[in-house]
Amino acid sequence: MKSSLAIHLLYEDCILAKLLTLQCHAFGGIISAAHDRVPNVNISHQFRAMDFISSNAASLSPSLTLAVTNRAKEMKAKGEQVFGLAGGEPDKDTPENIKQAAIQALQNGATKYTPSAGLPALRQAIADKLKRDNNLTYTPEQICVCSGAKPAVYSALRATISPGDEVIIPTPYWVSYPSMVELCGGTPVYAPTKPENGWKITADEFADAMTPRTKMIILNTPHNPTGAVYSEEELRAIGQVAEDEDILILADEIYEHLIYGEAKHVSMAALSPELYNLTITINGFSKSYAMTGWRLGYSAAPDAIAQAIRLIQDHTASNATTFAQYGAIEALKGDQSFIGDLREEYDLRRQYVYDRLSQMPKVKIVEPMGAFYFFPDISATGLDSLNFCERLLERYKVAVVPGIAFGNDQAIRISYCTSLDVLKEGLDRLEDFCRKL
Repeated sequence: MKSSLAIHLLYEDCILAKLLTLQCHAFGGIISAAHDRVPNVNISHQFRAMDFISSNAASLSPSLTLAVTNRAKEMKAKGEQVFGLAGGEPDKDTPENIKQAAIQALQNGATKYTPSAGLPALRQAIADKLKRDNNLTYTPEQICVCSGAKPAVYSALRATISPGDEVIIPTPYWVSYPSMVELCGGTPVYAPTKPENGWKITADEFADAMTPRTKMIILNTPHNPTGAVYSEEELRAIGQVAEDEDILILADEIYEHLIYGEAKHVSMAALSPELYNLTITINGFSKSYAMTGWRLGYSAAPDAIAQAIRLIQDHTASNATTFAQYGAIEALKGDQSFIGDLREEYDLRRQYVYDRLSQMPKVKIVEPMGAFYFFPDISATGLDSLNFCERLLERYKVAVVPGIAFGNDQAIRISYCTSLDVLKEGLDRLEDFCRKL
């Protein structure tokens, strides 16, 4: 049942237990699991500790994508069979040559600090990759290696967004963009996209969302959660608006190699010198090389922004894990056949899921051309996305992510990062669920 709940989440360190009360909509089972982890502490001390929580942190909401995944894991741990269609990471292991490179580096003593922006050899390998794959020319000094693409996005926002700045975020959006903007003191401005436009913001919609306080637009292509891929023509039109109004573009390209059919990945910064100077490109190793747990991503930016990102890294993370960086060098310079094999297998799954969803009652779907997600409209069921997903999980043991996590309460996200057997059974159950609504 959908409900508005006050959630007490405990954040502990060795000095102080800080309790944060958040208002959010979520599954009862998921929330109760979080509540069960809160130890017995004096209530008056809890609420006194709340006085120390910053307004920025108090505005944050728990990640529903992680909540769904964790709830499914808890059910599996109790012996229940759950068909997980909610994952956000490849179901393959990291290629062996990458693992061996990191192991060898560790055995060779690669356990010390690196320059905060990353190993020079890795930054050069990234520069070479950007030139080869994206027609982008960056020096190693313009690249900063971070502990994942997520910290790369956050550091880029920290380097450019001041209190009061507005950041345009097309909806649906990846769950963490708004929270990151708010943590920087910025204001997210949501620009709804339409399924008839393939879930892609148009140049006119971009212009309509702007105000005198607009500082940046975030573009994610290929897109999470919809799988949308922007064409060169679409990017040029959006880029022209950004040029005319001097608006920064944060281009999140983490899914660039997972692209299907006739679709083609295009980097915004490669379209003109003017756009190069307005664009911060974000990428990483998690999706294309199945390295999610390695936590390695990077940004490439104009000189002044790159220097600011590097200074932020100096004072926060110091550097990404040293021996993992050697694995990243091997990922970029070694055998690339893994990417093609992964893309081919995921395309087969994509086509299977598209065929199934296209014939499913009370479901409308736009064919995704990238990433590894579908974002079907379930408004014909009469349920909001949270209620739909809770019933599906608890009654049919199928885990998907409610669209409200991405700013659209009339859809759900389905991932095909799992075997065809799991996809078939999960979709069979989803279809039965929809027929009986």
